Amino acid sequence: MLFVVFLTFYLCTLLGNLLILVAVVSDAHLHTPMYFFLCNLSVLDIGFSSVSTPKMLANVLVRSQVISLGGCMSQVFFYHFLGSTECFLYTVMAYDRFAAICNPLRYTIIMNCRVCALLAAGTWVTGSFHATILTTLTFQLPYCGSSEVDYFFCDIFPVVKLACSNTLIIETVSFTNIGLMPMTCFLLIFASYIRIVIAILKMRSAEGRRKAASTCVSHLSVVTLFFGPCALIYTQPSLSEVLVTPVQIFGNVVTPMLNPTIYTLRNKDVKGALKKLVGGQVVSEGGH
Repeated sequence: MLFVVFLTFYLCTLLGNLLILVAVVSDAHLHTPMYFFLCNLSVLDIGFSSVSTPKMLANVLVRSQVISLGGCMSQVFFYHFLGSTECFLYTVMAYDRFAAICNPLRYTIIMNCRVCALLAAGTWVTGSFHATILTTLTFQLPYCGSSEVDYFFCDIFPVVKLACSNTLIIETVSFTNIGLMPMTCFLLIFASYIRIVIAILKMRSAEGRRKAASTCVSHLSVVTLFFGPCALIYTQPSLSEVLVTPVQIFGNVVTPMLNPTIYTLRNKDVKGALKKLVGGQVVSEGGH
């Protein structure tokens, strides 16, 4: 039963995010900064859900819970690489909405192709750097005791519990790094949205207010789904294991599936592109 549930979530994640990628790439009207960053988010969601879900499915199916050292290192690295990159990307997306709503006349100049490419590349490079530091510090520790990770995937804190030396430094660095980075991003997003709300309230057109608010609600929804579990897990080290596991599973498995749904349901442009894509396929098949 668990296998079927998690497999369904994973396949929906892959399908939903791939559909968004295809829809945006195939529709020239969606070749804008907002949808460029949305494509990056879809790639990240596919990767993020693939860090732990396939291995978890294998564990449930074959009842074997063995993972190699290399596999464990890969899970730690890619989990924090993709997670931190997604965190930076949400901040960039908030800045994009801020530029579009607060500076509409200068938006195309502010968010030109070069700036968008640099911002996107910056999120990936910074995320990689962040994950490399954490993974290196984690696996430099001597491990000479038990080799049983008391968790459903390899993360920093379950792994360092197995070290046979003082883990205070890595735990302090990890909590500082993992705590400060999302908090800084969240505060920047919060500041952007304060300015956005003020700008929306000043708009004279009701249609303009509705359209601006609609795109912002989608972004705020996915930000809440991302930062909620992150805040619970990494700012509450004494959080009960009974609570932390379902919270982390929700963040790893459910959130990547919900993101494309949220953006599609609230976005006429994406829904239009998907309909056009399906309609185009039907026409071409009929013509063939």
